[in-house]
Amino acid sequence: MRSEAAPQLDGLERFASAGKGRGLRARRRFAVGELLLSCPAYAAVLTVSERGSHCDGCFARKEGLSKCGRCKQAFYCNVECQKEDWPMHKLECASMCTFGQNWQPSETVRLTARILAKQKTHPERTQSEKLLAVREFESHLDKLDNEKRELIQNDIAALHHFYSKHLDYPDNAALVVLFAQVNCNGFTIEDEELSHLGSAIFPDVALMNHSCCPNVIVTYKGTLAEVRAVREIEPGEEIFSSYIDLLYPTEDRNDRLRDSYFFSCDCRECTTKEKDKEKLEICKLNDPPSAETVKDMIKYARNVIEEFRRAKHYKSPSELLEICELSLDKMGAVFEDSNVYMLHMMYQAMGVCLYVQDWEGALCYGQKIIRPYSKHYPSYSLNVASMWLKLGRLYMTLKNRTAGVKALKRAIAIMEVAHGKDHPYISEIKKELEDH
Repeated sequence: MRSEAAPQLDGLERFASAGKGRGLRARRRFAVGELLLSCPAYAAVLTVSERGSHCDGCFARKEGLSKCGRCKQAFYCNVECQKEDWPMHKLECASMCTFGQNWQPSETVRLTARILAKQKTHPERTQSEKLLAVREFESHLDKLDNEKRELIQNDIAALHHFYSKHLDYPDNAALVVLFAQVNCNGFTIEDEELSHLGSAIFPDVALMNHSCCPNVIVTYKGTLAEVRAVREIEPGEEIFSSYIDLLYPTEDRNDRLRDSYFFSCDCRECTTKEKDKEKLEICKLNDPPSAETVKDMIKYARNVIEEFRRAKHYKSPSELLEICELSLDKMGAVFEDSNVYMLHMMYQAMGVCLYVQDWEGALCYGQKIIRPYSKHYPSYSLNVASMWLKLGRLYMTLKNRTAGVKALKRAIAIMEVAHGKDHPYISEIKKELEDH
């Protein structure tokens, strides 16, 4: 039975989810593609690399943005956007002028500074907190190991170093809790190709629990988060999103969930592990590899994925491509091309090719990736949509209009459900089709 005091939105309510703590559930039926929830960002920060191409205030992608006259680092659509963002930008403006090239707080530190400022100027509940307040966020403080606690202390030191003039700091213990809350409840805002645009806090969206069989998907319209159904949802059904990339097998997914969110998933997919065999497909040979050989290769694959993640920070594109090619060659002796570890390294190789504008190389990898992606990911996956989009744009660049139109239309079909038919990204893609 629902408590009369349970906070509600139209068709939704907060409730106590068995074994999961707080949760969100439907009070009416929702159809596939229907919008359940819109939530403006409580606080958001544009990633440094996107400055100049996106507005620091509303995250709109535009040409001819106007820069801040003081720091000349932040860019805005117009005076209105700049004025609206000033209470947040002023936290960084003078500091960026003072530190110059040495101004380099992490995105988490930048976001946390904005949350502290917002809590001071808006102590009352905001439009982003109709169902869940930021102060109610779970921190999992008791589950933090020494390494995670040390990282938080480093962030606190950076906060004190780069922010002073416009911030009132709580004591260290309160800052540890806040950083732990941000780490567990923060969102990454991405564009239509899943490129990183920034970080944000969306309290009401954070109320949703995780499932590897999600019934909703979260997308972004500037600094507004939108939640849409990707399955039919019945009254009384809990609303689940996915916190992680769903490509990987059960063990990998749960390792990630335990490391980042301190729980294991017990959804149908994790209980049955029914997709794991396909995701870990082995080469069909007359003399199939032994179980020990497969186990060793999975261990190698996980290690090379971690090695590549670190190498991206200091190796050249040619060196990164070599890591991809060597690992694909080694894994290919045991794994089929549709194996998720092969797909992971192909995706990384495709990214390097796109970076160096090797369009043919990127297309070759993308063509190998798209079919297995469509099989491994759920319906209406943003990963599948973004891959069709990348392929479509590559085909168009390489003057293969027929294949380009087909791929872009496949992307649009998924995005109309996930993003909504009126999303600016869809309008942009339709314009690309017209212009070609």
